[in-house]
Amino acid sequence: MTHDGITATPGSAVPVHGEGAMERRRQIMKFLFRYRHSGVFSGLAQDSLLDDVIVDDGTPAEFSRDLEALGPTFIKLGQMLSTRPDIVPPSYATALERMQEDVSPVPVEQIRAALEADLGVRLSKIFLAFDEVPLGTASLAQVHRAVLRDGTAVAVKVQKPGVAQRLLSDLSMLRSIAGAADKLTKVGRNLRFTDWLEEFARTLVAELDYVAEAENLERFASHLKAYPELLVPRPVWDLTRRRVLTMELVEGVRVDHVPAVRRIEQPMLPLSSALLRGYLDQIFVYGEIHADPHPGNLRVTPDNRLAIFDLGMVANVPPGQRECLLKLLFAAVDGRGESVAREMLALGTQLEDFDGERFSREIGQLISHYSAHSGTTSEGRVVLDLVRTAMASGLRTPPELSLLGKALLNLDTVCRALSPELDAKAVVEGHLQHVMRARLRQSFSSPSMASELMDLQSLAREGPRKVSDILGLLSENKLQVRISGLEESHLMESLQKIANRVAAGVVTAALILASALMMRIPTASTLFGYPTVALILFFIGAALGASIVISALLGDRKVKSR
Repeated sequence: MTHDGITATPGSAVPVHGEGAMERRRQIMKFLFRYRHSGVFSGLAQDSLLDDVIVDDGTPAEFSRDLEALGPTFIKLGQMLSTRPDIVPPSYATALERMQEDVSPVPVEQIRAALEADLGVRLSKIFLAFDEVPLGTASLAQVHRAVLRDGTAVAVKVQKPGVAQRLLSDLSMLRSIAGAADKLTKVGRNLRFTDWLEEFARTLVAELDYVAEAENLERFASHLKAYPELLVPRPVWDLTRRRVLTMELVEGVRVDHVPAVRRIEQPMLPLSSALLRGYLDQIFVYGEIHADPHPGNLRVTPDNRLAIFDLGMVANVPPGQRECLLKLLFAAVDGRGESVAREMLALGTQLEDFDGERFSREIGQLISHYSAHSGTTSEGRVVLDLVRTAMASGLRTPPELSLLGKALLNLDTVCRALSPELDAKAVVEGHLQHVMRARLRQSFSSPSMASELMDLQSLAREGPRKVSDILGLLSENKLQVRISGLEESHLMESLQKIANRVAAGVVTAALILASALMMRIPTASTLFGYPTVALILFFIGAALGASIVISALLGDRKVKSR
């Protein structure tokens, strides 16, 4: 695959040493340089109303194709970037959402060799049949149909040989580029590319571990037991390794390819409703976000159930953050813009240029618009717009918020494909009440209550002693308060700037005064009729004085009037 000089063959090995590594770095840098003015990675500087603007460097579709051409790591990077509206402009995010992993399959001989090496036994002793034509092929793996000795039909997902080494090599190069961007650019300091890349690397490495994916399959199946309309294939643990995942074979039709006749005979509304409610439970009750429930990962089975596949990319959400996300979604559905802004402030990190007034005003307008058009606007789109608005106002949001928006947006797409008549807002609003009750039941469980009682016991035992210590320090006038982080604050920076200016001003005045006094001293060495040393000191003092004035006029930040 070749686009504008960027060449990569999907599935082919990429050298990682010597000239190969240098060539690979050159390809990456050429790609980044080409799209440096496109708004990607700093897309919020673009006008959000100009979603279809095209720069001279290339269109969003060309950006997506060039990213695919760089190989598996960058295909996954593009898929992850599509969940970050605070990093890429809307038009580019849309192009990345359509990114396809259209790659050629690895020869079946290599797949057989990899399987036998990982399982430690010949395939003929495990399978009665092994289909040489893959059911599906992606950048990292391909899936084959097989039949076990007991007649059970299974799907075998095999990691492509050498793909892990290519990923690690590319990630190492990207880390060095991200580190340089964080140090040298304002966008890097705001967005923290290094932190985002580390999160991406953790997710990608976890996706390479098929034992973790098998655990995700079992856990999702357990969590979704309350929804018989949903089906998660069970893994075959005896035939699962880090690079091999064997699971029960589930036949079905993609949710966006269901024939119209079948929609009439078998209603799809219960499936879409169960999917939406099940994923809300998964996110807010169990704290796991599967950000990729797109139509390609969902199948309608012959018995009219909805099968869920490809659970390699699952993000875990801590309880505290989960509660903030739930409150935020509650407030958004209810149309309370002030509460949404408050929860986003609790979740995010305020940057140097954070504008609180603009943030509150634009969040309120966004939620009001959503409430007025709730029938046509997806909850996922609203969450992604909230992320974009927050970043434009100088508030960096956690990646989990973007993943939540992406998951809800994908769910809305699937639900509309299955049953366009579904009122997603009503389902979300009604089920959030159920989620809140489930969380309350969890908070009153025996382990939770025991933990709270232990905290109360510790407070009752240690509280009086700590109060006595504080009173003793106060009575002896020994109480001290330490403020951490002051050495890194703007106050210390301003004080240092003032001290430097005062010292430079004193030196300048001394030089000019000394030169004026030396002008009256006769000397054999003169310049333009004046003593040479005196004139040099005068010029040095004048230059220093001018530099101080210019620096103050151009470099000092003016405080905004309030």
